[in-house]
Amino acid sequence: MLDPGELLVIGECVADIVRLPGEADVVHPGGSPANVAYGLARLGHDATLLTQLGPDAHGRLIRDHLAAAGVGLRTDGSTGPTPTAAVTLDADGHATYTFAIGWTLGPVALERPPVHVHTGSIASVVEPGATTVLAGVESLRAGATVSYDPNVRAELMGEHAPAVARVERCVALSDVVKASDEDLAWLYPGEEAERIAERWLAAGPALVLVTRGGAGAFAVFDGGRASAEARPVTVVDTVGAGDAFMSGTLHALARHGLLGAAGRAGLHAVGRDIVTDVLGRATASAAVTVSRAGANPPDAVELREARARN
Repeated sequence: MLDPGELLVIGECVADIVRLPGEADVVHPGGSPANVAYGLARLGHDATLLTQLGPDAHGRLIRDHLAAAGVGLRTDGSTGPTPTAAVTLDADGHATYTFAIGWTLGPVALERPPVHVHTGSIASVVEPGATTVLAGVESLRAGATVSYDPNVRAELMGEHAPAVARVERCVALSDVVKASDEDLAWLYPGEEAERIAERWLAAGPALVLVTRGGAGAFAVFDGGRASAEARPVTVVDTVGAGDAFMSGTLHALARHGLLGAAGRAGLHAVGRDIVTDVLGRATASAAVTVSRAGANPPDAVELREARARN
C-alpha cells in the first residue's frame, strides 16, 4: 500500500540562505515541515502543506519549489515576509543557523480530512501560530495518525522549562515521534537518549525514532528496540537530513498500511521486522540528501537505488 490518502503537514517554510567562506550566498527553499512535505511528494504521496508564505522573492521561490514536486499548498493569507535562516556550513558540511522568523498562523478550513498529520519544528513552539497548530492537530487526530519532530532550534525555543512542556504535549498527541540526539541533549541535558525515547514511548506514541548522525539511528516501540547504521556516503552538507529521514519514515509506514485511523491499531502493534524496514528506508533517504547540496530528498527511484547499494 503506497498512498493511503492526503498527508497533511502543518508548519513553516523558510528560505535557507547558505553561506560558505569565500563564496556567494545561495538560497534554497527550506523549513523543516516544508521539507517533509516536499520529500513525501517526491516519494509519490498526496502531500499538502498548511503554512505561511510572503508575497516576496523568497516566497515565490518556495511556492515554485513545492509546486514542482506536486505539494498542495494551503495558507492563511498572511502577507508578512517569508521567514529566512542563514545557514553557515563548516568544513565538514555541518550546518548552524541564524533565524529571522515570524509565525502567526491563523485557522484555515481544510477541503478534506487528511489520513495523517505531521508537524513540529518552529511551528509547534513559536507563538501565536503554535496555538493554532496544536489546536489543529488535536481536532484532526481522531481521524488521522499524527507524527511530530521537535527539530529543536535553541534560539527560538524560549525558556527551557515551558519549551520542554510544549514538546512533551506534542509527543503525547503523536503516534510517531522522531528526534535527533542533539534535540534530546538540549531538552534533557545529561540524560541518555535511550531512556528519553522510552519515556516518550510510555507517554503514548507507537514509535519513537532517534537519529544520531554518522552513528545511525534507533527506534523504540512496544515490542522492543531496533537500530540501523548510517549509510556510507560522501557528505556535501547536512541541510534537510533529518527531514528526509522523517519523510522516509512516513513513506515506509504508508507502504505497510500503518497510517490513518484504520492503520493506528497496527501501528501500535508494530513488530521488529517492520521497524527495521522503516529505519532502512529512512536512513537511505537521509543518505541521499546529505550527498548533495541543500534540502534535496530523493524521489522513489532514487530511494530504491540507495537501498539497493547498501
